[in-house]
Amino acid sequence: MAQGGFRRNKVQKLQGKGELASVKTEGPYIEWVGKPEFYRHTLEIDGNTYRYESDSTDLGVEIGEVVVFRYVDHKDGLVIDRRSLGRWIDPASLM
Repeated sequence: MAQGGFRRNKVQKLQGKGELASVKTEGPYIEWVGKPEFYRHTLEIDGNTYRYESDSTDLGVEIGEVVVFRYVDHKDGLVIDRRSLGRWIDPASLM
């Protein structure tokens, strides 16, 4: 018997940054009883299309802003991790 037990191949998370060009929101959806409602957002960032799910229609970012996020290149497309989407702050603007 092999030592160490079962090993999973963990999907590598990628980091993205770009200008948010458009947002299309659908929902609310309920997958099963007891799960809270959620919304599916389709985001276009620097020419790529990403899918993002959240519990609100408010993403906290506006079209035209530079955003940063973590995502996975999934078989169904590019999927942004929950709670990883945010506004990029230029360090030079802090001075």
